[in-house]
Amino acid sequence: MKNLIVAERKPLAEIAEMLKPFRKICILGCGTCVTVCLAGGEKEAAETAAALSLLRQKEGQEAEISTFTLLRQCEYEYIDDFVNKNGHDFDVILSLACGVGVQTMTARLPDKIILPGLNTKFLGYPLEQGVWKENCLGCGNCVLDLTLGICPITRCSKSMLNGPCGGSQEGKCEVSKDIDCAWHLIYERLSKMGMAGRMDTIQPPKDWSTSHHGGPRTIIREDVRLETGE
Repeated sequence: MKNLIVAERKPLAEIAEMLKPFRKICILGCGTCVTVCLAGGEKEAAETAAALSLLRQKEGQEAEISTFTLLRQCEYEYIDDFVNKNGHDFDVILSLACGVGVQTMTARLPDKIILPGLNTKFLGYPLEQGVWKENCLGCGNCVLDLTLGICPITRCSKSMLNGPCGGSQEGKCEVSKDIDCAWHLIYERLSKMGMAGRMDTIQPPKDWSTSHHGGPRTIIREDVRLETGE
C-alpha cells in the first residue's frame, strides 16, 4: 500500500473550454501518483486526447493533439528531455499531473502556457481497487506518535486535538454517519495498546505556521545539496 497524491480528471467540458483558443495541443501524462490513482497516466492521457479530438471534430474545430507521458512532472531531471526536445512544439500543454507537476512544468517552460487537466484532491492511500482515502494533510508537525498512527488533523472533521466534540455519537462523526469519529478510533487504538491514559494529557493549540498558512514551505538539506558554484 502506497501513500500518494490523489487527483481526478477535470470534466471534459471544462478542459475543452480551457483549450478552445489553441490548435496544437499536448496532453502530458505523469507516470507516478496520478497513474496509480488512474487519473493522469499514459492511458488517461490517450483517453483524454481521443475524447477531446472527437469533441473538436463534432464542433468543427481544427486541432492537432499529441500525447506524451513523463515518469514524473515534479522533478526537473525527468522533464528536461521533453522540455528540450518537444516542449516548444505546442501552443499549449495540458498537464495531467498534480498541482506540483503543473507548477514545475510552468517553471521550466515559462514562455509556454501550461494548463491543469486534473483537480488535486489530497494525500492518501488506496483503500481498495478504485477507492482512495485521505489520511494526511501535510501539516508540517506530525502528532501520530501521540495518537499511535491515527491522524486527528486529517481524520477529524474539525481537526480537534483533545478528544471528540460533543456531536459524535456511537463512534460516528456528526458531519456524516459514514465518517468514523477519529477520536473514537484513537481511543480504541490507545486502549488496545494499554495507553488510554494519554487521553488525559491536554495538548496545546496547534501551531499552524508549519502548515501552508504561513505561505509556501521549503525544506533545505545542506548535507545533500549540490554546490552550484555561485
